[in-house]
Amino acid sequence: MTSGAGGSGADGNVKAALRRRLLRARAGLSAQLRGTAEQALRDAVLGLPQAQMAGTAAVYYSIGSEPGTHGLVYALWKRGTYVLLPVLRPDMDLDWASYEGPDSLRPGPRGLTEPAERPRGVGAVSRADLVIVPALAVDRRGVRLGRGGGSYDRALARVGLQVPTIALLYDGELLDEVPAAPHDQRVRLVARPEGGITRLPYELPFSSPLP
Repeated sequence: MTSGAGGSGADGNVKAALRRRLLRARAGLSAQLRGTAEQALRDAVLGLPQAQMAGTAAVYYSIGSEPGTHGLVYALWKRGTYVLLPVLRPDMDLDWASYEGPDSLRPGPRGLTEPAERPRGVGAVSRADLVIVPALAVDRRGVRLGRGGGSYDRALARVGLQVPTIALLYDGELLDEVPAAPHDQRVRLVARPEGGITRLPYELPFSSPLP
């Protein structure tokens, strides 16, 4: 479920072009490569001490060509983590409800798969010990490119500064720079199939030169 802040003017045009390029590249990935990537991402995230200690994890439930999370969601749940999945509201904000196994899911809007449990409110994500979000790309400052709806920017704004926020990417999607607006929320780590976990200098101001 990929969603992020939109843009306007030149930066908006650059973002739109970058989204199209990344989506085309993802569409060309084979099912075998996607499956291998999903397993590698699952193992990378599960190996994090923060994931092993997390009492509650907020995770997206992947669709289409997004880096897969179905195995990760199930593994977190089986190890006893309380897993929250997003529920898209009509205003494009994200509510959250608990994952209670594969049979607890139902079709949602926009082709999404959502939990059938009672929503816990938009603020539920603020109680998570680990937050895993979709992205089309992330840059080395932690700036995240979503699909332009702003859902995850609103959700990430509710997450505490010490909570690990992880974007799942394919290799090649950690970029030198992504166009950023002041309201864009950054992530603190990315996971990639071959690159593993990368921690990002999210505290750098947007005006700072890239490392």
